[in-house]
Amino acid sequence: MFGDKKNKLKDSERSLISETMSIEGTINSSGAIDVAGLLKGPVYSKEIIVRETGSITGSIEADHIEIHGHMDGKVSGDDVIVGSTGTVKGDIEFGNNLKTENGADIDGYIKKTNSAKSKLTDSFIFSKSKDDKKPKDKEQPENVVNKESEALA
Repeated sequence: MFGDKKNKLKDSERSLISETMSIEGTINSSGAIDVAGLLKGPVYSKEIIVRETGSITGSIEADHIEIHGHMDGKVSGDDVIVGSTGTVKGDIEFGNNLKTENGADIDGYIKKTNSAKSKLTDSFIFSKSKDDKKPKDKEQPENVVNKESEALA
């Protein structure tokens, strides 16, 4: 991971939200985001770095997260670092590593999650088959005794 040049991000794949910017809304990025300004809304990215002047209000989700500024919301990532100048007001969920430097301020719960979680949701697992989606002549309520046993069958 540390010596592998293949995984390093190029400068062209980084986005900067500078100190003079304020953005409101959902942010999605397949690269890295450096936040030195203000963000309001959820952020989804491969890597998020909140600089000392940066502030995010909303949830963030990324593989690698570094917080050196202010974060108000849920933090979810594989590797999470809260720097000595970082403030987190919200819960932190991490899959691999959590590092807090001396002086970091965290007001919330910290939970290590299983990084090998299934991406399948309940609605996907219990979706109806093609035959079930066809309209029925008579509208009768469908009786299902145990959905889990049907999913296993």
